[in-house]
Amino acid sequence: MTDTTEPTRSASGARTFELDRAHVFHSWSAQARLKPMVVERAEGSYFWDDAGRRYLDFSSQLVFTNIGHQHPAVVAAIRDQAERLCTVAPQHANDQRSEAARLIAELAPTGLEKVFFTNGGAEAIEHATRMARLHTGRHKVLAAYRSYHGATSTAINLTGDPRRWPSDTGSAGVVHFWGPFPYRSSFYSTTDEEECERALAHLQQVIAFEGPQTIAAIVLETVPGTAGIMPPPEGYLAGVRELCDRFGIVYIADEVMAGFGRTGRWFALDHWGVRPDLIAFAKGVTSGYVPLGGVVVSDEIAATFAERVYPGGLTYSGHPLACAAAVATITAMHEEGIVENADRIGREVLGPGLRQLADRHPVIGEVRGLGVFWALELVADRATREPLAPYGGTSPAMTELVSACLLRGLVPFTNYNRLHVVPPCTIGDEEAKEGLAALDDALATIGGHYTGG
Repeated sequence: MTDTTEPTRSASGARTFELDRAHVFHSWSAQARLKPMVVERAEGSYFWDDAGRRYLDFSSQLVFTNIGHQHPAVVAAIRDQAERLCTVAPQHANDQRSEAARLIAELAPTGLEKVFFTNGGAEAIEHATRMARLHTGRHKVLAAYRSYHGATSTAINLTGDPRRWPSDTGSAGVVHFWGPFPYRSSFYSTTDEEECERALAHLQQVIAFEGPQTIAAIVLETVPGTAGIMPPPEGYLAGVRELCDRFGIVYIADEVMAGFGRTGRWFALDHWGVRPDLIAFAKGVTSGYVPLGGVVVSDEIAATFAERVYPGGLTYSGHPLACAAAVATITAMHEEGIVENADRIGREVLGPGLRQLADRHPVIGEVRGLGVFWALELVADRATREPLAPYGGTSPAMTELVSACLLRGLVPFTNYNRLHVVPPCTIGDEEAKEGLAALDDALATIGGHYTGG
């Protein structure tokens, strides 16, 4: 039975909420409409609010707590580093940055040996784009419409989804194109093979009409995250690589959300065996414990700046506390088989469980994903594929679904008409089944919004 009573919040929680509403300016929000949850502690796949109510984290916060909350080895590594060397300017070498760079380069494809550290994913995209432009001497960058690359100036213009619109100046040298998405095909495809072939033909045409000699880079999320968790059809990424090679274009892989175990591989690229020229990463590299991002740089692009100054940097590039967290996170993932667990959970529990939910709830139009990276495409009608919320907006049905999940102790990740199932890579079988059961109950509450036959 769902507990619908309003819990009593703690005195400290009430004070936290009061100060938040008085002084904190939140991102992506109309400030007066906010009522943020006060989170007081967390462990593993769960966190607790200030009333002591426990929630199963099916969002990994913003899809970054890949090793779960409060992993003791990472917490200890941060504590030990703080006692020894909290910070140092980036022009100096420090052991944690050197080791983090080695570990990350070992995970990348052959021929990507250098790592430039940033504070997060948006800065990684900014610097990857700058490197590509300087390396090629060209300015234009192509990015997919269904994408999210960050909220800094260049990154938000590269973003394809509606969060770009308020900040899009149309002057950043960005050209958008349609990537593959068989469920809502822009190419009237009826099979994955058709979608792949037609999407690549479209991209080639965009390159031709924009002028190949003007294009510095193509930026692609290997598996688009916030835009819909859409694994590309077989052959698509290889086709993008071939187009980049043919026209001298830099291939930037955005692995900020999909990387570090999220898809059941270290990098999502590993599913398709492609080699980009630059890899942008963040989020799961430290499980979000300390902010860190970066760019893995190919030997060819690194050589451009061997004797030529790279005109970019950050005060906290390779911050010791962040790099210590990265070293401990990657080490724990290796030693505890966390990436392998994400792969198994996806194949044996989440994938089958979500498809069973689709059999019971017509409001689920499609289930897609890999590892612990899944999306439910929610529709009002399966035949017409009418979304349960408009593109760029929400709806009463989605609001009710989120409320129903929270009442059942489940924190979901939603965007427009989709619900994303993105728990930590460390989630166990019983925890995953607990989340699926809560989701089953919550979906039942919005069945009345389905208008199809």
